[in-house]
Amino acid sequence: MAKIAMKTPLVEMDGDEMTRVLWKMIKDELILPYVDLKSEYYDLGLVHRNETADQVTKDSAEATKKYGVAVKCATITPNAARVKEYDLKEMYKSPNGTIRAILDGTVFRAPIIVKGIEPYVKNWVKPITIARHAYGDVYKASEMKIPGPGKAELVFTDENGNETRELIHDFKEAGVLQGMHNLEGSIENFARSCFNFALDKKQDLWFATKDTISKKYDHTFKDIFQDIYDNEYKAKFEEAGITYFYTLIDDAVARVVRSEGGFIWACKNYDGDVMSDMLATAFGSLSMMTSVLVSPSGNYEYEAAHGTVQRHYYKYLKGEETSTNPIATIFAWSGALQKRGELDGLESLTDFGKKLEQACIDTVEGGEMTKDLALITTLENPKTLNTEEFIAAIKRTLDGLMA
Repeated sequence: MAKIAMKTPLVEMDGDEMTRVLWKMIKDELILPYVDLKSEYYDLGLVHRNETADQVTKDSAEATKKYGVAVKCATITPNAARVKEYDLKEMYKSPNGTIRAILDGTVFRAPIIVKGIEPYVKNWVKPITIARHAYGDVYKASEMKIPGPGKAELVFTDENGNETRELIHDFKEAGVLQGMHNLEGSIENFARSCFNFALDKKQDLWFATKDTISKKYDHTFKDIFQDIYDNEYKAKFEEAGITYFYTLIDDAVARVVRSEGGFIWACKNYDGDVMSDMLATAFGSLSMMTSVLVSPSGNYEYEAAHGTVQRHYYKYLKGEETSTNPIATIFAWSGALQKRGELDGLESLTDFGKKLEQACIDTVEGGEMTKDLALITTLENPKTLNTEEFIAAIKRTLDGLMA
């Protein structure tokens, strides 16, 4: 069979630990035998990030601006233990946060629905999509340890040298301090991305912050969303028969749990990080969620929404058997290939991406799956496979779809 041709490269961002192992398996077994892959490769593994003082992360984001579509493996965001383990020059910030800050935009995350993997929340009969703002907040924060008594102030100096000051806290003892920011232009892009996505999916849009407590920071998000909705989208939403709804984040959580699903839930950056993991787990597994960053300039970065599966990686290094679910990482590849095919007018590439996703779903629904799914499936007598066996099973299913 002739391999499917590509015109424009994908930006390929390799990662860390068990997901790096999966990355190679997926490429070798599920991509390269079928696609004449063109990619511009960036090694975002922590070792290479350290060697380049994290410049490789910034370069990969700039390459995404150039080529328009990227696919990213899960990466380590180092803490103090990782600094020691990898002998790092510094405690680098989240590579996802760095990339998102450069690209801006919104991360859309939705569960992968498979028969036999039922949501823990039994009234969820439709998928819920998280729309996560991709810029600022804690991911671009500056932090400081306060050694002892003293006064901390928030200071803004305008272009003319005029200062505005606000007392943060009069410290009587040691403590910690964090300063974070956002940009009105980025919030406006976030709002329009959410409204456009809702119109495209013909689903209601919910948005939630904590404006009752954060009367300037969070309230700005609320006000910008409302102004853009009233002036640009209200008539379109009414024509489409969908609604825009704002509430407090704590009320939103309660409403989401009571809902039947089938809507888009817009969240600020950190809220979206936490709530997307909650939704993924509640729908079945962290490895069963798609994630794509859509920038206002039309760039797309597809990724797995989970971590690097550290525990399995240490077992793998010992030569022990693992049963690691690769589906979210496969869907990152399939999503990127579909978008590349769509943008380049390559129907065969787009069709391959769809068949790759269908192969994953059909394999699980046929009773073959990794341990995380076998433990929760309602299918009778599931066959639990190790990592290599499961990818081989997907390949067999894919060969049947491609025949």
